[in-house]
Amino acid sequence: MFCYQCEETMNGEGCTKNGMCGKKGEVADLQDDLIYVLKSIAFYNQKARKAGISENSTDDFMLDALFSTITNTDFRATGIQERIDRGFKLQSEIKQKLLDNNLLDENDLPEIATLTLENLKDRNTGILATEDEDIRSLRELLIFGIKGIAAYAHHAMMLGNTNKKVNSFIEEGLVATTDDSLADKDLISLVLKCGEKGFDVMADLDRVNTTAFGNPEPTQVNIGTRDKPGILISGHDLKDLKQLLDQTEGTGVDVYTHGEMLPANSYPEFKKYEHLVGNYGGSWWHQKQEFESFNGPILLTSNCIIPPKESYIARLYTTGSVGYDGATHIVVEDGKKDFSAIIEQAKKCEPPVQLEEGSIMGGFAYNSVLSNANKIVDAVKAGRIKKFIVMAGCDGRHKDRQYYTDFAEALPKDTIILTAGCAKYRYNKLNLGDIDGIPRVLDAGQCNDSFSLIVIAQGLMARLGFTDVNEAPISYNIAWYEQKAVLVLLTLLRLEIQNITLGPKLPAFVSPNILKVLVEKFNITPNTTIEEDMERLLK
Repeated sequence: MFCYQCEETMNGEGCTKNGMCGKKGEVADLQDDLIYVLKSIAFYNQKARKAGISENSTDDFMLDALFSTITNTDFRATGIQERIDRGFKLQSEIKQKLLDNNLLDENDLPEIATLTLENLKDRNTGILATEDEDIRSLRELLIFGIKGIAAYAHHAMMLGNTNKKVNSFIEEGLVATTDDSLADKDLISLVLKCGEKGFDVMADLDRVNTTAFGNPEPTQVNIGTRDKPGILISGHDLKDLKQLLDQTEGTGVDVYTHGEMLPANSYPEFKKYEHLVGNYGGSWWHQKQEFESFNGPILLTSNCIIPPKESYIARLYTTGSVGYDGATHIVVEDGKKDFSAIIEQAKKCEPPVQLEEGSIMGGFAYNSVLSNANKIVDAVKAGRIKKFIVMAGCDGRHKDRQYYTDFAEALPKDTIILTAGCAKYRYNKLNLGDIDGIPRVLDAGQCNDSFSLIVIAQGLMARLGFTDVNEAPISYNIAWYEQKAVLVLLTLLRLEIQNITLGPKLPAFVSPNILKVLVEKFNITPNTTIEEDMERLLK
């Protein structure tokens, strides 16, 4: 195996035996095979799409398969192999349709189109198969961005949204990574186009979420516990939460959010459920301690699972693209998911052990912030708000992530933090106060709600009279961990945001030459010390 798609990759270079995430080398190799199969499907489906004979089932499969390869998603060799087998079936079906319609010349096919289940084992599907370091860097940057697109498109798909242009770009990007005629500049163009589609897919997801569940509202979210048995739900899929709440209503079982599910507490639709108690614990990497102390069953709806302890794996359930051997996996049947087994187990469990008490604020998406824009603008004009710092992205388990807590605490009291994603857990429980009643931490929601931060920045800066957001009093100190954060970064670059500080380590998959291009074009800077970064970001 060779994998360097996440921030904690071995020695900042690449995992070669097993993943630092806990994924076995066998699974990582199967993921490489699956991505290779998806490239072959993409070749055929591009042609089918142009001829108007592609089907939604192919798009759905592509999104799920790509999502399953994101860090901390499906750890099962069987889960990845089943997708490979399904992929070859789809590839064969699409190919036959093209042949039946005289749209394919079997004597003139690129190598990726000649892939079969039988010859897959003879192909080098790994990342290092691309020998040129810079081409490899750009290809993987594109693929990782596409994985982020697929994750958000998958959540939107669960709520009935399909964006054919986004799905078409996924195919275009995958096929481009097999084309040896493409030069650096061609791939850079596609990488930036990936950021453009990232904005589109996040806008799609925001639209379907707010249509289904209402606009998030500023909300004090309880972080204590009650004396009833509970179910803990983690991940990102709001439709899963809705189904769980419907099925637990009147059962005497409470529901708590965890990790990236925290923002659900701010949606009006979910506030209707009295048994949605609040949030339990922190970000994904605290699972082993927090899932242990919760006592009840845990439902993982998407990525961010880590290898569980034996003491609670019998209480662990997965659904959607996420999976782990030993956990019970719940599938969709007739358009619904049956959570009765989780509920029955919960009834027999002790209530969760209380970890903390009090509340934290959330729900500062663009609708709520911009509806109070005049108050914020007045504070800026009066000099009471001097700077907005975007501190969005991912949390992680390494000690160097303490930097983000210390940075937030050290910021002057005339600064506002705009955040989204699990990075917020580094500072959302700090007592940073407010400015004229405006909390100094404005949490827009999940990582996909980075879209909200973009809309907020554009809206506030327009009201302040700035035509160029890079001239406005807003800076970016972004933390990354996995591929959805890569997509958010590409989206910011496509919007021509300059002077982004990125950390805690730069991506291993960005080669020195490609990093030089990013620095020259966008002035991306790795984070250093709090003092140096603060001096630069507060200018």
